[in-house]
Amino acid sequence: MPDVVLFDLFGVIARPQSAAAKHTLTAIADAPAPAFGDVYWRLRAPYDRGQVTGTEYWHQVAGELGTVFDEDRVTALIAADVASWTAVDDDMVAMIEQAAASGVRLALLSNIPEDLAAYYERQHRRWLRHFQLIAFSCRTGLAKPDAEAYLWCCRQLDLTPDRVLFIDDRAENVHAAEHLGLHTHLFTGPAGTAQAIDAARPLPEPGARIAAPAARPCPTDLTPGPNQTVPGPSKPAPAALRK
Repeated sequence: MPDVVLFDLFGVIARPQSAAAKHTLTAIADAPAPAFGDVYWRLRAPYDRGQVTGTEYWHQVAGELGTVFDEDRVTALIAADVASWTAVDDDMVAMIEQAAASGVRLALLSNIPEDLAAYYERQHRRWLRHFQLIAFSCRTGLAKPDAEAYLWCCRQLDLTPDRVLFIDDRAENVHAAEHLGLHTHLFTGPAGTAQAIDAARPLPEPGARIAAPAARPCPTDLTPGPNQTVPGPSKPAPAALRK
């Protein structure tokens, strides 16, 4: 039985970009939708891994589109991009809160840029606190489906891969985790996910009280202190699509 349920964020707890949000982005960029969408994703991985800032990312997008974005347009694109990923599934949030209350250990692994990570930390602290580990790619420098993204989480949780259940909506991310020995569940909706979580739910002793663990976000600075070591990547993470 797994000891921890490791969740993806986007496409599982948070909803994918809507058609309206995509239209807003392309309108601000003043670019054809097909070309914009291709460049948006093709250049995304370094932004997700924290290797470039939002401003740098959008200037790169402009260059690939054969144009230039001024400061005001870059600011508007960053804001619209963040807004496009902010809708959460209330049913999934309720499921997380119920699982935490019943003693299920939870962790979070997401391909996410710093601008968006900061938003979630500000606006969704109420349910993010239920995750014992929060591994944002912009903080770890590791993105799914790179093996080190999953193994970093296992090391931080002090668990072997076979003690972790990973839930994601992207087949390539699930297959990568499965190859490493993690238990996996391909997310298709709350009902199937509830069944998967039930398999990891501990059976409390009669009369026992279960306290949810405090969240342990991945640090913004991974430089080890004098008496601290932090495992890092063994190789650069390849480009990965969200999330």
